[in-house]
Amino acid sequence: MSGEEIIDITRAMLWTTFITAMPVLTVALVVGLAIGLFQALTSVQELTLTFVPKLAAVAITFWITMGFMTDAVVTLWRDRLIPLIAGG
Repeated sequence: MSGEEIIDITRAMLWTTFITAMPVLTVALVVGLAIGLFQALTSVQELTLTFVPKLAAVAITFWITMGFMTDAVVTLWRDRLIPLIAGG
């Protein structure tokens, strides 16, 4: 396996990781900012107020995008990694 192939596979794996993590991280960021704004405006500094809604939003987002994430990872394995392993 050449260095170019290793870099290409690494790039594909990092891109797949980025694509699969982005929906969950984006929702966590948006919900965190909204809760932080709410806490700043109301002066409510309850720790569970930040944790529970963010956890629920991340869990719901993960549940909704689970099919997309699975497709992306399976496609990477089926199209890039398994042929490389079988051919090598």
